[in-house]
Amino acid sequence: YPSEFLMQKITEDNQIPVHLHISVSLQYVAGLKGRALVEFFHSNIAEVENEELRHLMWSSVLFYKTPNVEVMACVLLSTKAIYFLLDDSFIHADEHQSDFWNKENSDCENSSFHLSCCFVLKLNDLQSVNVGLFDQYFRITGHSADHIVTCLTRDSYNTHTFIQQLMAVLSLLARTPSPEPVDKDFYSEFGSKNTGKMENYELIHSSRVKFIYPNEEEIGDLAFLVAEKMDGLTNLPSLNILLYVLAFQVNHFEGSAQNTSSLQPKTMILTSSDLFLFDEDYISYPLPEFAKEPPKRDKYQLADGRRIRDLDRVLMGYQTYPQALTFVFDDVQNQDLMQNLTLDHFGE
Repeated sequence: YPSEFLMQKITEDNQIPVHLHISVSLQYVAGLKGRALVEFFHSNIAEVENEELRHLMWSSVLFYKTPNVEVMACVLLSTKAIYFLLDDSFIHADEHQSDFWNKENSDCENSSFHLSCCFVLKLNDLQSVNVGLFDQYFRITGHSADHIVTCLTRDSYNTHTFIQQLMAVLSLLARTPSPEPVDKDFYSEFGSKNTGKMENYELIHSSRVKFIYPNEEEIGDLAFLVAEKMDGLTNLPSLNILLYVLAFQVNHFEGSAQNTSSLQPKTMILTSSDLFLFDEDYISYPLPEFAKEPPKRDKYQLADGRRIRDLDRVLMGYQTYPQALTFVFDDVQNQDLMQNLTLDHFGE
């Protein structure tokens, strides 16, 4: 161990997305190749001597305790656990995290020593995996609020590959089977369940970990929400969601020193008549079993919406993936002003 094929595959996957900024410590990890990468895993990360590294992926991650802080992570899947090697700046991003991380290494802050936090989720603690719409992200759920992490891959291929690798590793776990029901008869076993209708797309793995996929109702709910935001200008049956993609909105800051830009995570939804940007809660829904109250914000919050008929042109960048698109809309402000005035001031 390990095979040449596996080392080559892990080396190929060890590529940081070019548009995301990371710390020096993670840049060091990204520079490792082949056997050096495996040795780094065994000497610095692995908790058990005989565990094997099976998969590596770079992804943005969100934690249930800090739902507003998206951080870059190197996700390492072994035969024992999932390791999230985090950017060291994550600790300082939110003052409420001191309890969560129990940071005791303040002596290292001003030295040349670069620190990374490693969040560990043991496979034995894993309870369910929720796959997001169109495989753009997935949420891993353990037994408490500290053990819920969402990986925002923004890439269906990366999501699919990780899920396949995770299922393969879970198959190696020796878990005791669920206790069988005492009295089973033909009618109770086959009669009620054999309706031919799938209520929700839930796959229970042999390790008893649930893999939950979105059903048609989620798209229906999303279409209803989008129609609601359009103030009923479109009738719901004819509304089709053509595209759902997790993207970044680029905000430019023109400063005196240099022009900088920040990337704001957004969910982009394209219908036959409008283009929408939503702020989506990727970590709180569906509610975990231990949640005592609903989340403070809705799953989808409208950030911006424009009519396709106002779209003037689309500018495409020539760089490789990720592609930059600029949508230029006609500068028509308050096109529905008269209608709104009429409704507000003269009744219905």
